[in-house]
Amino acid sequence: EIGCRVQFTEYIQKNVALYQFRNGIPLTTAAAANFTRGELATALRKNPYQVNVLMAGYDKEIGPSLYYIDYIATLHKVDRGAFGYGSYFCLAMMDRHYHSGMTVEEAIDLVDKCILEIRSRLVVAPPNFVIKIVDKDGAREYAWRESVKPDATA
Repeated sequence: EIGCRVQFTEYIQKNVALYQFRNGIPLTTAAAANFTRGELATALRKNPYQVNVLMAGYDKEIGPSLYYIDYIATLHKVDRGAFGYGSYFCLAMMDRHYHSGMTVEEAIDLVDKCILEIRSRLVVAPPNFVIKIVDKDGAREYAWRESVKPDATA
């Protein structure tokens, strides 16, 4: 649900920023993932959020990390991940082509293969994809893969 996703991600972002403001040190990726899991677990018994999260981060001491958190507050550290109907195709592609130490170009090529599989096999495939990179330089948008161009008259 888009409302749950927007509200929950803003809530997590603001609380992680508040922690850094109050304590003078940022949360590590693992700490932010555990905080997120805790908030989902608490909400699960009251008013559950219908969100699934792939949380990526880069810590100077540890390096890159990726956490899979689902709507029932299950947390796993993973090397690769995907959610939704298209995840069945993406995870199969990642099982075959992923290896540790991939270059950015190899990773983007794998993402393009995943997008191609989703577009060709999933009836309700999203029209556009945004590729983002999280590394030592921060999080940034890398590229768009568009199959439907926005209408210029709208």
